[in-house]
Amino acid sequence: MRPTVVLFTRDLRVGDHPALAAAAARGGPVVPLFVLDPAVLARSARNRTAYLLEALAELRDGLTAAGGDLVVREGDTVTETLRVAAAADAGLVHLSADVSSFARDRAARLRERAGQAGVRVEEFPGVTVVPPGAVVPAGGGHYRVFTPYWRAWRACGWREPVPAPRRLRLPEGIAPGRLPATAPPGAGGTGRLSANRQQGGERRARRRMRAWLDSGIADYERFHDDLAAAATSQLSADLRFGCTSPLELARAARDRPGGAPFVRQLAWRDFHHQVTAAFPGIGRRDYRPRDIAWRRDPGALAAWCEGRTGVPIVDAGMRQLLDEGFMHNRARLITAAFLTRELRIHWTHGGDHFHALLTDGDIADNYGNWQWVAGTGNDTRPNRAFNLLRQAKRFDPDGAYVRRHVPELSGVRDRRVHTPWLLADPVAGYPPPLAVRAGGG
Repeated sequence: MRPTVVLFTRDLRVGDHPALAAAAARGGPVVPLFVLDPAVLARSARNRTAYLLEALAELRDGLTAAGGDLVVREGDTVTETLRVAAAADAGLVHLSADVSSFARDRAARLRERAGQAGVRVEEFPGVTVVPPGAVVPAGGGHYRVFTPYWRAWRACGWREPVPAPRRLRLPEGIAPGRLPATAPPGAGGTGRLSANRQQGGERRARRRMRAWLDSGIADYERFHDDLAAAATSQLSADLRFGCTSPLELARAARDRPGGAPFVRQLAWRDFHHQVTAAFPGIGRRDYRPRDIAWRRDPGALAAWCEGRTGVPIVDAGMRQLLDEGFMHNRARLITAAFLTRELRIHWTHGGDHFHALLTDGDIADNYGNWQWVAGTGNDTRPNRAFNLLRQAKRFDPDGAYVRRHVPELSGVRDRRVHTPWLLADPVAGYPPPLAVRAGGG
């Protein structure tokens, strides 16, 4: 039996990995491969690169425990995959199907060049609960509105999770290669490395998932919008890198108390992926073009990026992003609405800033949500009203979230922290609201 190469991308686990399980089931040698591609690393957030390297180290541990190893190479993913396949005399390459334009172009290049070399390429599910295209409207195409998608998503049959391979073996003569502890020289990257970012890896992800299912999910519906409570799963980066199987998580969550509203969020993730599969320009072009008069204001954009807008709830969210490489979902909505609806700055600027810092940065989810907020995406009410102060007082009623992330306001008590510009004595070092200074809405 000729060896099979399993190309890992953002599916960095051994449990419920259909591409890996299918390769192991063939009975021949398996070459688990990850390529550190400078073209990917240069455009990745430093927070994601750090998480990635930790996840790869744990992936290697999981593979060696089964008798295999992780083969690591540096260079163009397609070139290195075919080079390893030739060295191993592999006739087959497995990988998980993905939806971004970059991932699809990479898979297309791999299929074309592999075919020329007599190597077959097979793609498998695993990035989402329900694969994009598995549920479609009666008229064909893709779902443009979430609610009918949600109904179809719940009704469709989910595949069974596959166990981690019990036994793997590398073909002789294939050196595993060194896994760097830090980003390779010249890899660059975007944003900055956040001091309190989340660490990566399948073992860590499984611990977080167990903790969430055992002690967090029951209160999800009640507290998930409470900014100070931080009562969300903290599993978004684990899902983005595939250290947690979205299918396993959905199956484990759906029958637990509080599970239904959480599983609905996993369906939203799948929804954005099926939209992106049909509209790969989601990160650059309006999904639904609107007649919006966008403003160009580099100073206001910079102040927003730095968390210096003078609107405490916005600044708290932006500073959480800088400090953690993460932002509470409600704060993402608030900060995005401020940029696009108050300052009228184009959604791509906000989406790009988020993507440059978020450890969980994902093309489909990040830009799909930005377009939803901006009114150019899948929201059925693109002109909905959005009151920032009402949001702040509702979801941070005591101001604890603001005080946690904006130290200049730590001495302002109760709800007054949301309107420091109304105090008799201005707070030293804190600016007046940017929307007023910029003439915004």
